[in-house]
Amino acid sequence: MILKKSLGLIAIVLTSLIARAEVRLPAIISDGMVLQRNQKIKIWGWAAPSEHVTILFRNRKFKTLASGDGKWLITLPATEAGGPYTINIDGSNHIQLKDVLIGDVWMCSGQSNMVHQMELHKVRYAKEIAGANNPAIRQFGISNKANMQNPQEDVPGGKWKKADSASIGEFSAVAYFFANALYQKYHVPIGLINSSWGGTPIEAWMSEESLKDFADIEHIIKRNRDTAFLNSLRKDASANKPMPYPQDKGLTEKWFDPEYITKGWRRIAVPGYWEDQGVHNLDGVVWYRREISIPQTMLNPQAKIFLGRIVDADVVYINGKQIGSTSYMYPQRRYNIPPNTLKPGKNLIVVRVTNNSGKGGFVPDKPYQLISGADTIDLTGYWQYKVGLVNKPQRNATGGGIAFQNQPTALFNSMIAPITNYNIKGFVWYQGESNTGNPAQYAKLQPSMIRDWRLKWQMTDAPFLFVQLPGFMEMNYLPSESQWAEFREAQVSSLSVANTAMAVAIDLGEWNDIHPDAKKEVGERLALQAEKLAYGDKKIVASGPVFQSAKADGDKIIVTFDSSGSGLSTKDGDEPQEFAIAGADKIFSWAKATIDGNTVVLSSSDVSHPLYVRYAWADNPVNPNLINNEGLPAMPFRTDKP
Repeated sequence: MILKKSLGLIAIVLTSLIARAEVRLPAIISDGMVLQRNQKIKIWGWAAPSEHVTILFRNRKFKTLASGDGKWLITLPATEAGGPYTINIDGSNHIQLKDVLIGDVWMCSGQSNMVHQMELHKVRYAKEIAGANNPAIRQFGISNKANMQNPQEDVPGGKWKKADSASIGEFSAVAYFFANALYQKYHVPIGLINSSWGGTPIEAWMSEESLKDFADIEHIIKRNRDTAFLNSLRKDASANKPMPYPQDKGLTEKWFDPEYITKGWRRIAVPGYWEDQGVHNLDGVVWYRREISIPQTMLNPQAKIFLGRIVDADVVYINGKQIGSTSYMYPQRRYNIPPNTLKPGKNLIVVRVTNNSGKGGFVPDKPYQLISGADTIDLTGYWQYKVGLVNKPQRNATGGGIAFQNQPTALFNSMIAPITNYNIKGFVWYQGESNTGNPAQYAKLQPSMIRDWRLKWQMTDAPFLFVQLPGFMEMNYLPSESQWAEFREAQVSSLSVANTAMAVAIDLGEWNDIHPDAKKEVGERLALQAEKLAYGDKKIVASGPVFQSAKADGDKIIVTFDSSGSGLSTKDGDEPQEFAIAGADKIFSWAKATIDGNTVVLSSSDVSHPLYVRYAWADNPVNPNLINNEGLPAMPFRTDKP
């Protein structure tokens, strides 16, 4: 019996060793991948130490031996765009990679505006989503995972997907429209590697080497590698688990049920925050109810309900049936209503809103409608509300936890470092919202990241494209200081690094949404920059007007622009707006602006001797309307930088 057990154990161990010895590939090297054209192609993986590995590609064999630690890499010759191809890999086992294309691969990264999928913009881009059928555009979406300690060998997961009706909803909207514009012009396959995570700062995407000149950040990196520190975090988290909240009365009493009889409900306006309507500092759950009348004619077509944006989370019921929910504050609520949910006559809509901090409720200036075919019912106005749950302040809360994904190097280690062997055409970056609090530091961080990523990919001049943040937050109708404007200026600093280009998006923002809907314009502006920078089309106008110089002339100041294309203009036909000028006192006043060739002449009765100029210098400029005749917006600027 002992002998049988020993033999069984040996068999298990041998089986395990054989399994580990099999040739393995990183997640990104898989079926449906797009490989970079006209560059030597790296294929790598793991096997048993000294194991023979062979690749068969386009009727040619390429061989290597795995190193002592089981790693191997084979370089295939540069190949023209084309495919689909099959790649066969052999060691102790056989792997066949199918449907492989050769084209241009773009590394797309950043925070939520790069994450935002086509699905979240399905109303604005319904036609594009319905018509998506381009298997030559593919995306590899890297799964989210943070590692604060060391660069990893492989990404946490992902899969190559085609831009077709089945998968287009998962594509980054910015990246897809970027790729689509390039494909329509060059007709070569486009591969998108999407490594993005909402709400993350730039330092999380940077390597330790690239952060060595930032002493405060280096200190955090060393702290995060300390096992004792990490154990203390886990201990604190365990010891200070939040006290359980009482149950939501709305759920226990089924306030969503049409049979429920309302008692003690009050009136409230939708849209709007409940803190602005007589409810003081409430974090918890508030229920909203409204009855609407629906005619028979609205029952047959596919119906949907738009509920703007809700802070923070919601569950929506119609006639007692849950029809949708969202756990994150930013996506617009656009839910399809299942068939047979609506009925002729009276219908009950109930929304359960959860808010954990700040103001809770329905964000203003968004669509609130029930739509069926060509008919629309407006849902703005007065609803009934009742509080289902009040979150009490937590006792013994230390607040000492940290978001691992926001820590320096945490996302570089897990979502960037493992794929630096994968050949690419260039980089596309849309990030910054999480760093607006420190523009001066960002002006140094982003150039350092650009240089380091190029070094890691061994591509010292790889094109790096990025998006300047659009307008956001409340509009100010007087010239004023602006941290977001300073941050946009910090982003411009990266243009001093060779082979970089920036897509201006100042005109595409929404005051109440950090994730504006206009993603197609962003993607296409990035594509224009790529056509000029990466594809060598020097004649193309890829940018709007860029400040060149300002010259005082008595009571006027004359501003000259580069990148004016075929001439300066305004997008609305009005005179240029959002220009402010100041004299030696640097007190700015709005200026009257007149276009004269490639210049804008500025004056103000409040400024007798103007010396300084600002354009679109605000968190969210009211009407930044200066463009070139090609329709591209002017870049915000100031001449009074300290």
